Amino acid sequence: MSAAHSHSHPDPESYLEPRLLSIPAAWFLMGSALGQDCERPVHRVWIDAFALAATQVTNAEYAIYLRVTGLPAPPFWNDKNFNHPQHPVTGVSWFEADHYCQWLSSQTGRAYRLPTEAEWERAARGDLEQETFPWGNEPPESLPDYATRWQTGPEPVARYAPNALGLYNLCDNVHEWCSDWYDPNYYASSPERNPRGPALRTGIGQRKSSRGGSWRHHIKVSRCSARSSIPPDFHYADYGFRIACNL
Repeated sequence: MSAAHSHSHPDPESYLEPRLLSIPAAWFLMGSALGQDCERPVHRVWIDAFALAATQVTNAEYAIYLRVTGLPAPPFWNDKNFNHPQHPVTGVSWFEADHYCQWLSSQTGRAYRLPTEAEWERAARGDLEQETFPWGNEPPESLPDYATRWQTGPEPVARYAPNALGLYNLCDNVHEWCSDWYDPNYYASSPERNPRGPALRTGIGQRKSSRGGSWRHHIKVSRCSARSSIPPDFHYADYGFRIACNL
């Protein structure tokens, strides 16, 4: 299903909705026995159907948000390596990504939000159970033009083929914020249905989960099960986001 401009809204330039894809409800095996400790144990998870944006949020989309809200632009906004309209927006904190979802929800009446880690991994895998990458097990170096991509920053979204569910750049380009607080041991106790991450524990060192690969890493494409995290107020040049929506 596609969500383009809303014709009933008086000012279609006041927001730009993402192209959403329906992710069917399914059981899948989450995690990896071959990855890092935080990816274990492999466990069976049920994810209700939801919608996920086909691409990472772009500078073109984010520019409208900045114009309408009057909020300050993120770092790297004027850097030529990061400011193509179809580049994913980078340098946004988790709080800013979350606020964008709340703002877009208020403009459209839809329940936009960041995806959970489990939703993200379900979408990245498609129906390729326990395979390493969205396309299967062939290494990242097998992708077209792999050696020449991401030389100085991210690339425009949707430039290469999507995964089987129609989602672009799922394990590459920029890390994508997820809604969950991060706990490396969460898989040992996470619920079987629609896990949403641990409750926030008090104390210092709180981190939010993220998924996907980065233009900045030596290996530019992450495994579907690979987990990452940083504090939610950080602004990193290889962090962006993709938005989800309840169906």
